Amino acid sequence: MSRTFADAARWCAEGTRLFLATAAKLGEDGYDRPTALPGWTRRHLVGHVAANADALGNLVHWAATGVETPMYASPEERAAGIERGAAMSAEELQAWLSQSAERLAGAMERLTGEQWRRRVRTAQGRDVAATEVPWMRAREVFVHAVDLDRGVAFADLPPGFLLALREEIRAKRGLDELPEGPLPEVAAWLAGRPHTLAGTPELGPWL
Repeated sequence: MSRTFADAARWCAEGTRLFLATAAKLGEDGYDRPTALPGWTRRHLVGHVAANADALGNLVHWAATGVETPMYASPEERAAGIERGAAMSAEELQAWLSQSAERLAGAMERLTGEQWRRRVRTAQGRDVAATEVPWMRAREVFVHAVDLDRGVAFADLPPGFLLALREEIRAKRGLDELPEGPLPEVAAWLAGRPHTLAGTPELGPWL
């Protein structure tokens, strides 16, 4: 399946609303509960998603100005953002999460067509057009909304998003064949998350 820029922009907005609404249900005690990611509490995860918005905002700044602005200055900076969130109160995390999402959305809205086509570099070193940023954000907010374990499942995510996610992870994992089963369960398996498929090999977390 080929996804369009309009698809990614729509999923980015939808996923952001979903993640923010799900995180708003946690409460102070709920933030300390584990997630689907080994060793991460919900506090770590919300901090990571907030820091991700700021990091992607760096790529948008790069596209807007032409000045090279990496997502993170170093791998240590990325880890520091996660740990920063782990030390915050629920109120502080909610503020960082919502404000970083607003900043990113506003910065993307201001990009011109020419700026969207500028090349930027992801944290993994991939050289991509800035048009990839909404898709990168959509993956983060949708998949991590499930990871919060607060009532959101892969089956609740848009089918078109799941198709695009399935094809991307399949290609990156180098899989020629996929197990038969409902799309949400196959996507969950590919992402290394809990699923109901039987007889499939275990895959480590992706994203």
